[in-house]
Amino acid sequence: MIQALIFDFDGLILDTEESEFRSWQELYAEHNATLPLEDWAVCIGSGVEVFDVFAYLERQIGRPVEREQIALRRRERHLVLLAEKTLLPGVEDYIASAKQLGLKLGVASSSSRRWVTGHLERLGILHHFDYIRCGDEVTRKKPDPELYLTAMQGLGVEAQQSIALEDSPNGVRAAQRAGIFCVAIPNIITGQLPLDHADLRLTSMDEMPLEKLIDYVEQQRTLQKKA
Repeated sequence: MIQALIFDFDGLILDTEESEFRSWQELYAEHNATLPLEDWAVCIGSGVEVFDVFAYLERQIGRPVEREQIALRRRERHLVLLAEKTLLPGVEDYIASAKQLGLKLGVASSSSRRWVTGHLERLGILHHFDYIRCGDEVTRKKPDPELYLTAMQGLGVEAQQSIALEDSPNGVRAAQRAGIFCVAIPNIITGQLPLDHADLRLTSMDEMPLEKLIDYVEQQRTLQKKA
């Protein structure tokens, strides 16, 4: 029986990914360079340390750049764009339904705790979550399963008692490697990436009420046991 719902954060609760990618694209355009999504995608759901965005830019323009200055200006632009964002569709309904059903709520994010909790507090939903595990608190980020394994441990649940909600290929892989049924709910950026490996794909949380999702997951697990 499902006892917990574990959310990703970036691109799943709040669409931080579109604004981040856009801010980098704008910076590249200033240097007459391009940043294709297929190259940027490797760090979505995992972390920018897996892709040296500055080195990629420098290779295109043939010279070094002032990394610290550019990073500061790019981050400021990202935050300006992000300030316009609100909770993605269906997030509030899923949280409310989970509370009514007595489910535990968790977050497993590759971003830093300060980033995640700061935005959750700003959005007024931080208090709803029973356990949060972030990228600066683990040894390995997604697609490694460590974030999900430690989140389940913190929530006191097993994989078969959990559902993961993700938006990126790396996030889906992390949840599945932890043994959790994973629902992919991509945003405008991750919707362009391959997500066929997800156990279920929805266009938004509005597409399927949480109660129906739980019924679907439990039916799938029953079928797997019979197979």
